[in-house]
Amino acid sequence: MFCLCLTYQLHISNIFYAMKHKILAIFKILVPGIFFSPLAVWGSTVADTVVPQSFEYVLRDGKPLMLDFYKPAAPRPDSACLVYLFGGGFYSGSRQNADVRLYCQSLAARGFAAVAIDYTLHLRSVNYDTVNLFNMTGVFRQAINLAAADCAAAVDFICRHAEEWGIAANRIVLCGGSAGAISVLQLDYCRANSLPAASELPQDWQPAAVVAYAGAIFAEKGKPSYATPPAPTFFLNGTKDKIVNYRKFPPVLRTGLYGAKKIQKTFRKNNYSHWIFRYDGIGHEIASLHNYTLAEMEAFVDATLAGRQMSYDATVRDNNVRPTKWTTMNVFDLYRE
Repeated sequence: MFCLCLTYQLHISNIFYAMKHKILAIFKILVPGIFFSPLAVWGSTVADTVVPQSFEYVLRDGKPLMLDFYKPAAPRPDSACLVYLFGGGFYSGSRQNADVRLYCQSLAARGFAAVAIDYTLHLRSVNYDTVNLFNMTGVFRQAINLAAADCAAAVDFICRHAEEWGIAANRIVLCGGSAGAISVLQLDYCRANSLPAASELPQDWQPAAVVAYAGAIFAEKGKPSYATPPAPTFFLNGTKDKIVNYRKFPPVLRTGLYGAKKIQKTFRKNNYSHWIFRYDGIGHEIASLHNYTLAEMEAFVDATLAGRQMSYDATVRDNNVRPTKWTTMNVFDLYRE
């Protein structure tokens, strides 16, 4: 049974986590993505009917970053394209993960041009012996902004090939899960506020829409605000997510990760177009729900591309989306030895 309750619900804040003694573990607390796949791949099996084309879209420190382009056999009339960023805590993952390939094949079957990108996994290169309580925020900020900047470079590459690929450059949707969701939300936040991470975007370009599975925004001066309007955004979050926190982490500082509950308040106050699905009693499982919610994503994108200005707030209870250990776990549990 799938139940949508269109009423706001009050939630008691989580107890602030006790600090761990190891610097490495303390740092990883702040990692907004995950190093695991909390759910098996959702959705029906889709045959690999589209052979993706791989392209180098940018060089970073002499290393190529790649993207895979899935060209649909029967494109949508609006020539829409969805760009997907995988999750993995800015430490692991790939555009060729099985769930990403399935998602892109499913998108192509629905007529979307689909692009899956690799991006800088900054935390692989961090010397954790040098990380401490005073500099971890800077390392964390850099990981997010590097990924957002890579996404901007990928969009620029796609736009330069849009005509060749049969894509409408003004109908590109950005989508991601966990660390990928943070990256796409962060890029649009930086674009709207003319921040450096968005500098590689084509001039005057903005996403047609953003879809974020268990995402958040890193902000340094309190709750995120926008100098110019954000793209229409679809937030999908578990109300019990303590990995990419549904509210904010850390809860007592102005600088930190602002989750969907906080961001949506800004959207609602300013009448920015958005949907939010609050999966009641569910945790970080939502980060892996992209293959299960293709119909919901497509409905949001269709309405957005039709020009509808929307504010839709739903509390979701779905018998197929049940709490697992990832609902009860917090980030400390992930790294407990």
